[in-house]
Amino acid sequence: MGHALLAGHLAPESPDSPATRPNLTRMLFLDEQYRELFTDWNGQAQLGVASLRLVAGRHPHDRALAELIGQLAMNCDEFATRWARHPVRTCTSGVKHLRHPLVGALDLSFENLVIPGASGQRLIAYTAEPGSPSEAALRLLGSVTAPVAEDPTAVRR
Repeated sequence: MGHALLAGHLAPESPDSPATRPNLTRMLFLDEQYRELFTDWNGQAQLGVASLRLVAGRHPHDRALAELIGQLAMNCDEFATRWARHPVRTCTSGVKHLRHPLVGALDLSFENLVIPGASGQRLIAYTAEPGSPSEAALRLLGSVTAPVAEDPTAVRR
C-alpha cells in the first residue's frame, strides 16, 4: 500500500532489492512524478534537506549517504541551494497533503518512527481521519492496486 501511495509509478518489485529500492529524498528532488504528489513541494523540499542534514551530522562517515548528497547536489540546483543554507531539523509527525494521480487529494497524518539499532532506518506510518474523503481515497487506492488473487478453482495446464 505504501508503494502504491508514494511510488506507484515505479515497478512493484523495486522495493525488494537494495539496488532498486526507492529513496524518498532522492525521489523528492529527482523524480518528477513523486514530486507532483505534494501540494506543498517547497515545504517538503525544505524539510527533506533539513532532515538529511541532521542524518548526515549523525553519520558523517556514511559513504552511501555522502554519495546521495553528492548526487542530489550535482543533479538538482534546488537541492544544492537549500543544502548551502545549512538547515537542520527533524520531523517526527504531522500532516502530508498529497495529490495522488489515481485517487486525488489526500490529507494524511504521519508518524516517523526510528527503528532501534544502528541501521538508521525509519518507518513512516500514514493514517487518514476515519470517515474522511482521504480514508475513502486510501481504500480505493488499496482496492485498485491490490494484487489479483489467483482463482483456486482454475485448472492449470
